[in-house]
Amino acid sequence: MNQLPKHKKLILFDGVCNLCNSTVQYVIKHDKKDIFRFAPLQSEIGKSVIHTYNIDPVKTDSILLYSSKNGLQVKSTAALQIARYLGFPINVMTVFLLIPAFIRNWVYDYIAKNRYTWYGKKEACMIPTPELKAKFLE
Repeated sequence: MNQLPKHKKLILFDGVCNLCNSTVQYVIKHDKKDIFRFAPLQSEIGKSVIHTYNIDPVKTDSILLYSSKNGLQVKSTAALQIARYLGFPINVMTVFLLIPAFIRNWVYDYIAKNRYTWYGKKEACMIPTPELKAKFLE
């Protein structure tokens, strides 16, 4: 996590999940203030965060948000905090933070559990294009 500049936020995602990869592409396209950096959960930095925060990858296995200011956020809270920085209309989704996390996470877990069936899975993690490589930590 030493690689992450203090003013940036790190999105850790399931690198073989098509839904997760599409979400990363969406965030990159709408991250007008260049806030986010990315790394697959399967990468060394992903494994380091999982180990540091004692995350069970079986229970939280699709998206994590790390910042030096807020620490680690998981599941629906991570997704909604990411949406906060993506501008209108997606940032309106932060209103769902008013719903208790256990309810939000039930919906999140249902989608996460079915994501490979619904969206498919890659054989290997996404390789960023040369233009996007600076947004990915290794």
